[in-house]
Amino acid sequence: MKIPTKNLILTLFFILSTVCLIRLFRITLNIFSYSQHPPLLYTLMHQNTTLPDRIPHMSQRFAKYRSSAEEEPLSHKQYHLISDVISHRAPCNLLIFGLKAQLLDISKLNKGGTTIFLEDDAQKLRNRTLKTNAVQVYSVKYQDKASEAFELLKHAREHPECKPKARKLRESQCKLALTNLPNEIYRRRWDVVVIDGPRGDQPEAPGRMRAIYTAGMLARSGNSTDVFVHDTNHMIEKWYSWEFLCQENLVSSKGNLWHFQGKGGLSSASFCEGNASALSRNS
Repeated sequence: MKIPTKNLILTLFFILSTVCLIRLFRITLNIFSYSQHPPLLYTLMHQNTTLPDRIPHMSQRFAKYRSSAEEEPLSHKQYHLISDVISHRAPCNLLIFGLKAQLLDISKLNKGGTTIFLEDDAQKLRNRTLKTNAVQVYSVKYQDKASEAFELLKHAREHPECKPKARKLRESQCKLALTNLPNEIYRRRWDVVVIDGPRGDQPEAPGRMRAIYTAGMLARSGNSTDVFVHDTNHMIEKWYSWEFLCQENLVSSKGNLWHFQGKGGLSSASFCEGNASALSRNS
């Protein structure tokens, strides 16, 4: 039986279209899987391996992920995710790394609570229009450059002083601990912590390494702490969040905003379940 030319062409077109769609789906799936678990990050975080010394120029690789000239604002969904949590917990103790107009607006939801901003940019601290009577704003100094992120992460894994139960945060000898903050920061149990600063947009600029480590320490001293980390599409924010806030505590995300919920009063010698052997290797 002879197949009409028109039907044959249509059949071939259908087969080729199906093949193309399958290939497109596989490519999309691979890209999505990589963005969620980059091979190197997945190996280090989930197989309890030490950070490899053989990777050259890792500090530069960290810094390359922060190269935008402008600060990235919160999206509509991100703004509402933070707003909903603060509204639910208000009045509460709210600590925010990074003085930004959007976050100042969100902080107004914490009526009757305590809100503290930590900012290192002198120009923002001089901008009186950003400040309100409802919040406290403190200057903070970050001694570390974004390009030092890899070496600092190695230090945290290799030194017992960086373990969560080593000693009080204010007295810590860990290079990642922020020990120069106002006493009020250490005395309070924080209900919500938002990390959107410092910018860390250049290798020589301060990175968010200390902010994320300190948030992890503060979360363990509270009862139940919601921690938000913005810009997790960048290497420093991603690695340090996995290391000190922990994948098992990740409860939701909106784009490059991750929402962790940490439980306080833990007696574990490590931050995360999967990192116990790596962090205790030198104890």
